[in-house]
Amino acid sequence: MEIAQLPAEDVEVFMSEYGITELGLRRVIRLSYDLLGLLSFFTVGPDEVRAWTIHRGSTAYEAAGEIHTDLQKGFIRAEVILYDELIALGGLNEAKAKGRLRLEGKEYIVHDGEIVHIRFNV
Repeated sequence: MEIAQLPAEDVEVFMSEYGITELGLRRVIRLSYDLLGLLSFFTVGPDEVRAWTIHRGSTAYEAAGEIHTDLQKGFIRAEVILYDELIALGGLNEAKAKGRLRLEGKEYIVHDGEIVHIRFNV
């Protein structure tokens, strides 16, 4: 509880001094996701970023259904990019301008931490 009240720079010092590599809450969440076979993917819009939880091994088609059933019904393709690549490029608009979004079909297996944009037509 005390570590949660420390400023960010002091947390790093505290953790390194006591040999703590991961905070307890983060570890519980990570282990729970692993145990339940879950992962998170993200959708990015002009005014929000949202995380979605799906089962490990889910397809892009199934991920679309998790967002909204209409996206699944009208699924065309999924535009996918890794989080680290998106950040390195400076954002979604820059990634699109440089052609770095991969187009994937219904059977594509979504991976943990990917940014996914669903193309659909209903």
